[in-house]
Amino acid sequence: MTSAASAAAAAAADDDGDGTPASPAETLELILRRLLPFLLSAALSARTLVGRWRLLHSKLSLLLAALSDAAGSPHWPSNQLFSDHLLPSLLSTLRTLRSLSAVCLDQDLPGGKLRLQSDVDIATSGLSLHLHDLHLLLRSGLLHHDGSLASPADDSAAIVLPLPAPSASRAVLALFVRDIFARLQIGALDLKGKALDSLLELLATDPAKISRLVVEEGDLPLLLRLLDPSAHSLLRDRTAAVISILSTASDASRHAVFEEGALGPLLRLLDSGPAVLKERAAIAIHALTADHGCAWAVSAYGGVSILVAACHSGSGSPSVQALAAGSLNNAAAIDDVRAAMVEEGAVSVLIELLSGNLEAQKNAALCLASLAAMGGEEIRNAILQENGLTRLLQLLRVASDPEAIDHALKAISACALAVSPTATKLLSSSPPLFAQLTDLIKRGSAGIQHSAAALVANLSPSEDIKRTMAEAMPALIKMMENSKPSSAQEAAAAALTSLVAVRANRRELSRDEKSVTRLVQMLDPRSEAVAGKELPVAVVLALTSGSSGGARRRLAEAGACQHLQKLAEADVPGAKKALQRITGNRLKNLFSISWPQ
Repeated sequence: MTSAASAAAAAAADDDGDGTPASPAETLELILRRLLPFLLSAALSARTLVGRWRLLHSKLSLLLAALSDAAGSPHWPSNQLFSDHLLPSLLSTLRTLRSLSAVCLDQDLPGGKLRLQSDVDIATSGLSLHLHDLHLLLRSGLLHHDGSLASPADDSAAIVLPLPAPSASRAVLALFVRDIFARLQIGALDLKGKALDSLLELLATDPAKISRLVVEEGDLPLLLRLLDPSAHSLLRDRTAAVISILSTASDASRHAVFEEGALGPLLRLLDSGPAVLKERAAIAIHALTADHGCAWAVSAYGGVSILVAACHSGSGSPSVQALAAGSLNNAAAIDDVRAAMVEEGAVSVLIELLSGNLEAQKNAALCLASLAAMGGEEIRNAILQENGLTRLLQLLRVASDPEAIDHALKAISACALAVSPTATKLLSSSPPLFAQLTDLIKRGSAGIQHSAAALVANLSPSEDIKRTMAEAMPALIKMMENSKPSSAQEAAAAALTSLVAVRANRRELSRDEKSVTRLVQMLDPRSEAVAGKELPVAVVLALTSGSSGGARRRLAEAGACQHLQKLAEADVPGAKKALQRITGNRLKNLFSISWPQ
């Protein structure tokens, strides 16, 4: 070894003594006052690997500035991540560099240049990580935190800051979130696990509020990296729970999660992750795909086959199956996704789910309704060929949940509207179906009444079956009078028009004084119950067809003529014809009469 190298080695040996600093303050003092000045000088004096030492000099200069900034705060000792984790690791790396600097003063290199080069590179990489972590802490503001989050009873060695109260200020909550994400990047495995626990605990206090704060103050790309199969299972499990909450808690957090590319990793978890992760991934995917702007990406990420596979019995828990079916329904509005669903055999899998748990039944029926309504003839024929219509009718018969009934009705209607005459004939010749539709129109929710009335209007049952539905007519009149949206009124009017095509039903309805009165009131131009008067006029036309003398008389007695005259003068379609049917040969005289207002 040369005399210069010997002198440097001797100086290095005296640099910090042989002992370990007793406190974080002594460690920081040693690094700032002795180790860094020595290494900055040694980096410029190296005679071997000069280029690497020039790079190290720039990193050491940045480190000195950052550490001086940290030391300028009186609160840094309260940050255990800095004092108990970063400083000891940094001290070890700098001591290694000090030893290597002495060797690099010797041109003979008795240990070999390649070995020395590798050692310097490893130490340089470690120094870069320390510098990254230190800058992270400085940017977060944690090193200048005065400890105001902590209560007197807090353990001074706490791994993370104490959980803030729900009423804490935004500044306090933001500091807590930044502290958590700092520990996720700097801490060891146990620190990261506890940080994620704290994040989950914080999110539970107010998911909507905290989720927005997390996407603003946290690091979503870091969370998504923890979903990678190479990440520790402990961290993946808790991270999946966090992402699941962020995906469901608020629009802002859901959009942020999607924009950061979460759908791909979540689909991979659903495809090959353990059971608990599959369920959390399924929850998040279902929430993300509910946004039409996100649903298109299912096909882009190759997720259709994964979702279809997740719907299969035995592929996961019943809740995963139900959520996967719901995600498929969310994405069924996208043309590319629908086409991929057919190719992947989604129709048969969804039909199989109609016998699954309640949530799976509802989502599968709704997805089949979407496919039948928005897809082409190929999809609707596939539903028929897979015995889907029969299975939907079975679900309708046995279901007691209002949503399941409504979704089954929508799917049956979508199949009946545009499929082959075979489907329409099958449905139209089923007395049990129309008996159930009658009951649903009378007693169902507004949505179920709408779906049931639409189905009746679009089928062609026999007169005998229509007669059995007479008791549904008063409810259809009420739907016309009260229902919103207008499509429900249209469905009720169409169903009623179909039923009163039967003479017995016309006679039955005309004897119902309340229903006739309601119908006549809807004809009043001043009435806002029905925006378009064409609907009640159409019902009056149907009610007065044939030899329905009783119906004409009762409509006239209830005051229909004066309203129809005004509607005829306003050129409402069908009003003049309806008035003529009620009045017969007296029509010309009626137009000269001034009706009371």
